[in-house]
Amino acid sequence: MTDDQLPSWTRPENQIRVGQPPRNRADAVRKLVWILPWLIFLGSPVQDLSSGDHGTAATVAGWVALATFTGLYLTLVFRNMGRPFAEPIVGALVFLLGALAVTLCLTLGGAWIGLFVYVSVTCGATLPQRAAYWAVGLNTLAMVLVGVDVGLDDWSLVLVVLLLGFAMMGVKQLVRTTVELRKARATVAQLAANEERLRLARDLHDLLGHSLSLITLKSELAGRMLPDHPGKAAQQVADIEQVSRQALVDVRAAVSGYRRARLSDELAGAQVALNAADVTAEVPAEPGLDGVPEESETALAWALREAVTNVVRHSGATRCTIELLRRQTLDGPVLELSVEDNGSGGSGKGPGNGLTGLTERLEKAGGTLEAGRTKHGFRLVARVPATTSAAIGSGA
Repeated sequence: MTDDQLPSWTRPENQIRVGQPPRNRADAVRKLVWILPWLIFLGSPVQDLSSGDHGTAATVAGWVALATFTGLYLTLVFRNMGRPFAEPIVGALVFLLGALAVTLCLTLGGAWIGLFVYVSVTCGATLPQRAAYWAVGLNTLAMVLVGVDVGLDDWSLVLVVLLLGFAMMGVKQLVRTTVELRKARATVAQLAANEERLRLARDLHDLLGHSLSLITLKSELAGRMLPDHPGKAAQQVADIEQVSRQALVDVRAAVSGYRRARLSDELAGAQVALNAADVTAEVPAEPGLDGVPEESETALAWALREAVTNVVRHSGATRCTIELLRRQTLDGPVLELSVEDNGSGGSGKGPGNGLTGLTERLEKAGGTLEAGRTKHGFRLVARVPATTSAAIGSGA
């Protein structure tokens, strides 16, 4: 499923990349929106400056200091999401932030005690783990001492400051783990792709190496026999044709096996696609396909892919149930795939190209397709033989 088929909120360009710098202005705005709600603790200092209880010089200095404090806080936290400052710079800025909090509380009063919340958050989010433990503790101690001096009434804020600092340390560790997992997943995907390329290269080498060597040898023999023994040369040419045809068959078989759709992979992909489309999905576990012909499995895999694509793109469904059952019929055992949703089934008046092509694919595998609206939505049922034709005949 492509990105344009996903809901807008699940598309990569609309998601916040944890632990990575913003890619564009919209990404920066989304990151900033997550930070701004924390500025609620600045309400008390703003109210204090707006009350007129301080002189003109003190009010102006207070606004400047508050703007500086807020700018430092936002800069440190925002930069820490993607391209953090060097550790010495971070330490110096955190110290300056703490010094501003202490100075403003001691000079302008207890209304400014909430600034220690931002100092604690910054310590937990930006400092190394060991340094953050000490910094959060020292910041809490400084708040207690300043609170005693200014006559703090609500001492529960001390617990808020302490817990927020340690909570941000946990968040930072979680972000680091997420970034490492993202890198590890990319590495595993690259290694898997490389391994698959090597496997295909080995298969083609094993298939073609012997055949091409034999073709080369027989071509040389035919060239030497041609003037004096045309009959033997013709036999060598016939052998060359036979070897080349067999090599072509082997290569096609190898490539077909390399590209063959597998039902277990499509079931896993269906779960991911439906969840991404915000559709509640009931998907069976990995099926047991012992004795099921590869052609039947491939046909069912394509049927599942087409059905899930229709659910995601056209149905508008909120729930989808996938069932995979073995049934005994008059024609022998069959493997039945059922995909049912509570959507509209699309706006088309007849079967689309996807269902038409799917019907032809199932018929080639000896199966059938049934699709149509039900009382509660839309249902697609695909059936394929669960055994080979020879086995069915012998059973009869």
